[in-house]
Amino acid sequence: MQFGKALRGGRETVVAVERGVVYPLDLGRNPAVRTLADLLHAPDPVATARELLDTSATADRLETTQFRSPVDQQEVWAAGVTYKRSKIAREEESVGAAQFYDKVYSAPRPELFLKATPARVVAPGSPVRVRTDATWSVPEPELALVISPAGTIVGYTIGNDMSSRDIEGENPLYLPQAKIYRGSCSVGPLVTPAALMPELPGVEIRLVIARGGSTAFEGSTTLAQMARTVESLAEWLFKENEFPHGALLLTGTGIVPPDDFTLKSGDDVSITIAGIGTLRNPVA
Repeated sequence: MQFGKALRGGRETVVAVERGVVYPLDLGRNPAVRTLADLLHAPDPVATARELLDTSATADRLETTQFRSPVDQQEVWAAGVTYKRSKIAREEESVGAAQFYDKVYSAPRPELFLKATPARVVAPGSPVRVRTDATWSVPEPELALVISPAGTIVGYTIGNDMSSRDIEGENPLYLPQAKIYRGSCSVGPLVTPAALMPELPGVEIRLVIARGGSTAFEGSTTLAQMARTVESLAEWLFKENEFPHGALLLTGTGIVPPDDFTLKSGDDVSITIAGIGTLRNPVA
């Protein structure tokens, strides 16, 4: 069973998905569960969801459902340089700062930064953007951790960390502008509870960028290539910080298109993670 939010009759509804069928949940039955986040943070989200299944409502097919991002009031954060491929790419794009990327890759403390507030997260199927003042932009396909207010990883979803490589490469201090701008983050469509996720090291992440009906770039990696554990990233995020609504944490990318590739308007970005599904966004 997976969870998400979908538009039904023009209203955003919390849903459970099982075997390709989307079931609405009646949150009015449990005063402790008012949002998707409440459900995900419950001791047993699957058991709670089964109690809230709205058997009087019509179920939908997965392929015809319009999903929203599975975010309520959680901030979305991101970790950088967690894969060797990402470290090499950062060193290539910013030769003067190569030593710092090398150091953060092997240091106990990871690179962490705020990626998006809830209102800035782009829904699945909606357009992501490249900066108009950037010349080299790429998507970064990433496993996203869904973390409870207590710092526990309760689920996993898919994140697209849109990045302007030329801006960050010019000066590492420009990272907020390279990473945090309108339309730079998409998350979803579904959350897989932690207990139902396949063993992480073998989980594959695949990126496909289509352009004009053809594949412009595709690549894949596995979570075995990540230099850090997801538990350590969550622990560092919560050090000396608190998240009363929980948080989402993008865990870095191991798929980097070649240096001569940049996204263009009209491209279609699809990120597939085994055990979760596919996040697709056109480029505005």
